[in-house]
Amino acid sequence: MEALLEPVFVFKLNPSFTSKNPYTVHFPNLPKIPSKPLVVATCCAGTPSPSPLLPQDSDQNPLQLSPDRTRDRRKVVRIAWEKLVRWSRSWRSKAKTDVLERTKKVVVLGGGSFGTAMAAHVANRKAQMEVSMLVRDPAVCRSINENHFNYKYFPEHKLPENVTATSDAKTALLGADYCLHAVPVQFSTSFLEGIAEHVDPGLPFISLSKGLELNTLRMMSQIIPQALKNPRQPFIALSGPSFALELMNKLPTAMVVASKDKKLAHAVQQLLSCSHLRISTSRDVTGVEIAGALKNVLAIAAGIVEGMNLGNNSMAALVAQGCSEIRWLATKMGGKPATITGLSGTGDIMLTCFVNLSRNKRVGVRLGSGEKLEDILSSMNQVAEGVSTAGAVIALAQKYNVKMPVLTAVARIMDSELTPKKAVLELMSLPQVEEV
Repeated sequence: MEALLEPVFVFKLNPSFTSKNPYTVHFPNLPKIPSKPLVVATCCAGTPSPSPLLPQDSDQNPLQLSPDRTRDRRKVVRIAWEKLVRWSRSWRSKAKTDVLERTKKVVVLGGGSFGTAMAAHVANRKAQMEVSMLVRDPAVCRSINENHFNYKYFPEHKLPENVTATSDAKTALLGADYCLHAVPVQFSTSFLEGIAEHVDPGLPFISLSKGLELNTLRMMSQIIPQALKNPRQPFIALSGPSFALELMNKLPTAMVVASKDKKLAHAVQQLLSCSHLRISTSRDVTGVEIAGALKNVLAIAAGIVEGMNLGNNSMAALVAQGCSEIRWLATKMGGKPATITGLSGTGDIMLTCFVNLSRNKRVGVRLGSGEKLEDILSSMNQVAEGVSTAGAVIALAQKYNVKMPVLTAVARIMDSELTPKKAVLELMSLPQVEEV
């Protein structure tokens, strides 16, 4: 009788099986399963029994929705999109345009690729606006004024006719409503000190330059007012994922303007935003500037990984680690973590680390391929800010007590204290700790 209380497994053979004596197999010593019904498994030789735990074969795709559910889903999507469009139209109808209407002149300091692209962009906003570029190269100056081309950087892109160039600071700055500063960081102090007497104390400076001054560790928000000897000089930082060539081609781009003066940030937003350039605003000047400076150093590291053919896994790991290091330092300096995940942080980092148009990444690729830094820099006609900024990373890390192994390794490579191969080995042998 006890055997009857045990689970019974019955194997029934396929009727077509040739044996004349199909067997019933009884396992009397299996453990008891309380309050369970009799368990019977049927197995026919050559014809496996379908499992109740697995989906059965069917002619119908399990991922295919019924017509009613498809219509419901499409309706939800359509309603959501219509709400977004209505919100956008309402917002645009309230947007002010008085800043653009009353702006008569914008000066651009610097005749490099990004300064030229922004000069063309602003000039296209209003044909009646005067856009004056202050450049040091007489040949570039003549090329812009006579042929409407910057032959050095954009020989195939005609500039708007309201863009002019000059080498005279007084002429360029006279009557300007806004100033776009596009001079490389390491040269900005001496340049600004040389033109300070011609700068109006109320002229808003929109900084396009990204980096840290090597010896002082200053950001552009500190360099500009100190060099001009005016602590109240209006300042705005413009940053985000933006290659000059794509701006010239009017491809969709999004950037952020950061200023402690909220009204000033909104004014610059009005001045610059258009159908192909979205401008967000921020009050986190420190976060925007630190992200914009250190992403150039990280781009060199990404280029080294590519130049050494270390693969996609290592590239993703390195960039993720670099993002964390930038966030750690920025927050210690007073920036906001959300800024590092925005346009001036993650957006700019992805662009410079993963796209070969990046000057800083190209430096890294060539370093990883075995070239010497001196040879790389001597062959370039543009400044890779990350090379200079890397030297400030170690000092900042020590000052704010932040561990930044990836960016510090780049600085050591720039100083010829470490080879790329040795840097990789040292980074891979670091303690494996909890991710933060």
